[in-house]
Amino acid sequence: MNKPRCNEYDYIDFLIATPGSYSCVEAAAVQPERDKMPGHDAFTRLLTRLEPDATTLWQEAASQIERESGVLLIDDSTLDKPYARQIELVSRHWSGKHQAVVQGINLVTLLWTEGERHIPCDYRLYAKEQDGLTKHDHFAQMLQTAQGRGFQPRCVLFDSWYASLDNLKLVRDLGWRWLTQLKRNRLVNPDGTGLQAVSTLEVAESGRIVHLKGYGLVKLFKLVTPHGDIEYWATNDLEMTPLQRLHYPEFIWKIESYHRGIKQCCGIEKAQVRSALAQRNHIQLALRAFLRLERFSFVTGISWYEAKTAIIRRAVTAYLAQPLYSLTFSASTA
Repeated sequence: MNKPRCNEYDYIDFLIATPGSYSCVEAAAVQPERDKMPGHDAFTRLLTRLEPDATTLWQEAASQIERESGVLLIDDSTLDKPYARQIELVSRHWSGKHQAVVQGINLVTLLWTEGERHIPCDYRLYAKEQDGLTKHDHFAQMLQTAQGRGFQPRCVLFDSWYASLDNLKLVRDLGWRWLTQLKRNRLVNPDGTGLQAVSTLEVAESGRIVHLKGYGLVKLFKLVTPHGDIEYWATNDLEMTPLQRLHYPEFIWKIESYHRGIKQCCGIEKAQVRSALAQRNHIQLALRAFLRLERFSFVTGISWYEAKTAIIRRAVTAYLAQPLYSLTFSASTA
């Protein structure tokens, strides 16, 4: 059997460097000269030869994580595929970016941060028609795996979509604190007189301990956003202070920043392949590319965007030193 002409690291480096085109044809076109140059079919075969496994991402992320500190965040993002007709894994999902239901692939990520880093340590693709698993199943699997890997986070954060009773009880059973938003109609018993929607309660700035229906005692906080929206947050840490409650949600912006980074710097949603296997491999390799950008950014203080732009800038400088395209005669001498 002939040795493959390209490997996963060739593709990862390509994802980091390319400014916009993330196709296998482009990956082959930009390869440096060497013996047995890979063609576009070599990269296509690469994406269907590998076995996508989130464990590989963890192996590269583990050394960047302090498992007994920081927080874990779970959230999902839709990878846009607006023109997909025959791409597997694509279905209809809600997009926060578009504020509408769109065509795409739904990525669920477990992210670790201590306030500075953005380290994806596990992920799943929501494809219920293929594997029968819901987002809540993925939520449970990733947290149970994290506990098996020795995580002891200060808190686990997630939005109201994941705040089901089963999920809240799971985090509690793992021995961890959780903090999440509750929908306005979530029922609690504030004083033993009966159930009420959280939106009907008076909640002091210091929070209020209530009984969450089906769960037990939680501490409820009310937040008025700068836009005038009202949010209700709850935690199983009955001693949580208002300052802590304000501090933890700041971490949530880390996963939003991460979502932008993997899309804008690693082309995670731009794979020009059709099969589910190739899409899964592209997504995994894009996440591993992001880990490299994140590590470089942490060490140097240079943002992901500037790091990527620096690669393109050097190419532009090289072209300006020796332009390839010019007119034989200028207009002034014609």
